[in-house]
Amino acid sequence: MLRNALEPWHLAILLIVCLLVFGSKRLPDMARGVGKSLRILKAETRALRTEEQPPPKAAARAEETARAEETA
Repeated sequence: MLRNALEPWHLAILLIVCLLVFGSKRLPDMARGVGKSLRILKAETRALRTEEQPPPKAAARAEETARAEETA
């Protein structure tokens, strides 16, 4: 009984409303801006996933070594 949330005619009505609200001149600029933002977000999340983090024990040892060097 559960159907898709957006059918083709829903999208057509949404497009018409957007055209009426924003105008035909601003829609391409807005779409371009959203596309750039999504590309940047995707690149940043990919960079965070691939960024290697030291294991917790190694990080603790590095902090201890740094503290020992500071006091010496």
